[in-house]
Amino acid sequence: MSRVSTKPSNNPTAAHALLKRLHEHGVETVFGVVGREAASILFDEAPGIDFVLTRHEFTAGVAADVLARITGRPQACWATLGPGMTNLATGVATSILDRSPVIALAAQSESHDIFPNDTHQCLDSVAVMRPMTKYAVELQRPDEITDLVDSAVAAAMTEPVGPSFISIPVDLLGTDVDSTVTHPAARTPSKPVGAVQDGWEKTADEAAALVAGAEHPVFVVGAAAIRSGAVPAIRALAERLDVPVITTYIAKGVLPHGHPLNYGAVTGYMDGILSFPALETLFGPADVIVTLGYDYAEDLRPSMWSRGDEKKTVRVSPTVNPIPRVYRPDLDVVTDVLAFVEHLDKGTADTPKKTPHDITPLRERITEFLADPEEYADGMRVHQVMDSMNTVMEETAEAGEGTIVSDIGFFRHYGVLFARADQPFGFLTSAGCSSFGYGIPAAIGAQMARPGQPTFLIAGDGGFHSNSADLETIARLNLPIVTVVVNNDTNGLIELYQNLGHQRSHDPAVKFTGVDFTELARANGVEAVKAATREDLLAALRKGAGLGRPFLIEVPVNYDFTSGGFGALSI
Repeated sequence: MSRVSTKPSNNPTAAHALLKRLHEHGVETVFGVVGREAASILFDEAPGIDFVLTRHEFTAGVAADVLARITGRPQACWATLGPGMTNLATGVATSILDRSPVIALAAQSESHDIFPNDTHQCLDSVAVMRPMTKYAVELQRPDEITDLVDSAVAAAMTEPVGPSFISIPVDLLGTDVDSTVTHPAARTPSKPVGAVQDGWEKTADEAAALVAGAEHPVFVVGAAAIRSGAVPAIRALAERLDVPVITTYIAKGVLPHGHPLNYGAVTGYMDGILSFPALETLFGPADVIVTLGYDYAEDLRPSMWSRGDEKKTVRVSPTVNPIPRVYRPDLDVVTDVLAFVEHLDKGTADTPKKTPHDITPLRERITEFLADPEEYADGMRVHQVMDSMNTVMEETAEAGEGTIVSDIGFFRHYGVLFARADQPFGFLTSAGCSSFGYGIPAAIGAQMARPGQPTFLIAGDGGFHSNSADLETIARLNLPIVTVVVNNDTNGLIELYQNLGHQRSHDPAVKFTGVDFTELARANGVEAVKAATREDLLAALRKGAGLGRPFLIEVPVNYDFTSGGFGALSI
């Protein structure tokens, strides 16, 4: 008996209805890998949707995640049944922990043959996906596919935003649907919908009084503030009051890179990287911390800002506080971040400008650190690489444009500290899930979201090679991504932890044999060079930025974990 129907039909099928409704919700791209459900869906059944074939389902999930994050709109990814669905699961985990409205779709065995763990390639997909999604369902009746898409979008666009999942039996995918049934127009929120607590305005007034009476208030900004559309209002308020802004990893760019009130993004590794008391300098003098759209998953810990002087804290978020054990603010305002900032602006209208606490010593240390002129015999240092990328980004990008993407590894924390970001989501990394191999798909999503802007990717040899097959996807799509692979043939962050815990490293657990990443790139259709010095790297970055097609640069690097302040990380 055939597993799928190949009977041609002129009637709309569930596949038609699925793609049509996705497009009505603003989805224009589906990333994925198709299996035997190809007999039921070609992905050209509805106009206006492009299918982007990836080499791995994880790539599909992360590319959708980043495209959704930047555009603020739902985006979709697809996997076949069984192992395709489980491969997609890590991409789905990325979008739940990094808060992106992804509509994840996967085929399932025929409806009459769904016996999880007994049928060939049949797993309980909904049970796998439910713990890491906002909504998970399996299609039971073809005519309901439009309603399921509506429910998936509604859940994905509710704060905290995240993925929804629909499992679709392959026989139902190709089944005709009733074309006479009319559905209401698709209603996609213009921005995520959040909780609003009764009486929030009164608490916001108390927050305004705290800020007005503070000597050194600080705004700590997370990605929910970007999703709310609050960035212009935050900038205007910070400038009017002279209040410094500190961000989480992925909220870099709320203030432009060189803005005097931009006190940067923070990481628990910064004191060790800089051999400087950076966290104490940033937070020690602060007496009021206002967290705007703060999210614990973004890896800025409350312990980081609790240093120094006694502080009052205000939490502003579109969600009820999920982590009172680690962050119990003095004031908790559950509302839309933009609404709060506008309210705070009115409530502090007569407040004189503040005097921002001085971080000149930290800025001087960063300038000195990045200017490092030394040529190291055992490989460049990552701060030299980041400084070179910033230089060429500034030369290449129009004001307020450009994206630097970071894969996962110790080098990522140099990106958090030093990468240039002049717009929201101008620096991209996975703060929540932090899965090796994030870089290539994130760069794909970023370049597709911002096709006229430069995209630079920094990746370590370990993470990059865990997902390097999708170099071919970059080449096939001719995306002008400039990739820098910092190569020490080691899982460097893990080596750091070995040194922290044992004062030595164990090579079999962290060391790789050499890979020629330039040859790998060429084999996948990407031009590539090696650069061993700052001069060579700058020349290569400038060449790559001007090519208009994919380009890869391999840079030998080394870390020195035996010096600095790595013994007291705030992680």
